Amino acid sequence: MSITPGKFGELFKSYLVKQINNEPISKTAPIVFAERITDFLSLVIISLIGAYIFDYGREITVIIGIVVILGIIIISNRSVASLIIKVFSRNKFLGKHTKSIQTAYESSYKLLAVVPLVKMTSLSIISWGFECVGYYLILKSFSVEVSFVWASFAYAFATIVGAVSMLPGGLGVTEGSLSYLVISQGYAKEIAFASTFIVRVVTLWFAVFIGVISVIIYQNKFGRIEFELNTSSDQ
Repeated sequence: MSITPGKFGELFKSYLVKQINNEPISKTAPIVFAERITDFLSLVIISLIGAYIFDYGREITVIIGIVVILGIIIISNRSVASLIIKVFSRNKFLGKHTKSIQTAYESSYKLLAVVPLVKMTSLSIISWGFECVGYYLILKSFSVEVSFVWASFAYAFATIVGAVSMLPGGLGVTEGSLSYLVISQGYAKEIAFASTFIVRVVTLWFAVFIGVISVIIYQNKFGRIEFELNTSSDQ
């Protein structure tokens, strides 16, 4: 589900958890939400360092960072969050799911508290850092003489732009951004395109491949994945 817009398809994880132990989706879905928040936060941190050093993409990175931080502040403030939930509950459709929304909020509140947020963001920075290392090594193999800081900035910034585009997997936008940044350093288009293609294969598409294998193993162990239409408020 990494190739779904904004990776929101990863809510599928919550559905699989429900199939195994019957935990409500509203309780576990915030885990995916928190993962996206810490992804953005860690990418913003990595990108912001390079944006100020290389004076590129600063405004976009700062704006996205502010939006993410505001979201965290709202979730961390029970009074504000409760008011928002109350307003949404007045809607005829959303009112039927007030219980689920409240459950989802409680899970999000716990996950985005200061201590777990710092721990998750730190782990996310390390995780994305390894992808940056991979991109740096790919560039070096093409004799692209850039620093690790620049490679990290380029990869993080392009990933953010791709995610914000809301295109599946950021396809086209992320690749275009990475290629443009390499070309802007004075290297040939062929090198830019080839290095971008390779890093996307070993990151995005490798993850998709692992996902496909995992689904096969899951179905062998727990049975065929079947979707049921259920509109009850505890889902």
